[in-house]
Amino acid sequence: MSAGEQATDTPIVAVVGPTAAGKSDLAIELALMLGGEVVNADSMQVYRGMDIGTAKVPPDERRGVVHHLLDVMDVTEAATVAEFQRMARAAVLDCRRRDVTPVVVGGSALYVRAILDRFEFPGTDAAVRARLEEELAAHGSARLHAVLAERDPDAAAAILPSNGRRIVRALEVIELTGRPFTASLPPREYAYDDVVQIGLDVPRPQLDERIGRRVDMMWESGLVDEVRRLEAGGLRKGRTASRALGYAQVLSFLAGECTEDEAREETVRATRRFARRQDSWFRKDERIAWIPFDAADLGPQALDEVRRR
Repeated sequence: MSAGEQATDTPIVAVVGPTAAGKSDLAIELALMLGGEVVNADSMQVYRGMDIGTAKVPPDERRGVVHHLLDVMDVTEAATVAEFQRMARAAVLDCRRRDVTPVVVGGSALYVRAILDRFEFPGTDAAVRARLEEELAAHGSARLHAVLAERDPDAAAAILPSNGRRIVRALEVIELTGRPFTASLPPREYAYDDVVQIGLDVPRPQLDERIGRRVDMMWESGLVDEVRRLEAGGLRKGRTASRALGYAQVLSFLAGECTEDEAREETVRATRRFARRQDSWFRKDERIAWIPFDAADLGPQALDEVRRR
């Protein structure tokens, strides 16, 4: 037990797994069965207006379940993992104080761990950070990602090559600690006294197919127009939001750097690569109970795991 809590019998449930696995629907179903509320752990769903490309569940499809940490930041703001941890833990604490089960849902192992585990962040150095950011501005994120791949292959596998902010942070930690960024992550130890993690298991061929369909649906639902609106509101200035899958590719199309079909195809490819990295990271956590994503009784199975554990 941590994060300033008093003892409580209210568990914390987390639904994890790769993108397009069906996590959001299961989280809502579990929240309904447990009398709980959903706590978003998707770093891009915190942004207002980023709805289609993040597969944010529309309000009228949330089945009356309260959702925390959606639409809380402007696209021009940069959300650090530490800031996300603070906001998410406050939401978890709020739920538990009201004897409401928080159902955490997200596809980033780092963000989920930052919420659930005893997780403190290494310090920072303004001079080192400034130098790395200058290198990023001068040479681009791809070059720095290649440097990270040499110094810490595991970190490079978990961070998108387009995410310059996280690449800079990983390289900063490596320089300050003299160890790989992944070595600075703490042991897997929950910060709370009652946590259950449910993972959605999707075979790779089916996951690839689901991702392709999801991207098609995003385009049909108006992703390009959504990005145009956000661009007018400063999306390109957002160091985090502008790097999101789908959004980065559409921004390239709008800038004339590629065709719309190329942007769409690259979104599929990049999302599939990202999903493989997500799955790989979650598989390292032996505390997760995996359930087939297409089980006919998915909700009841997940509920049984919660009760059993």
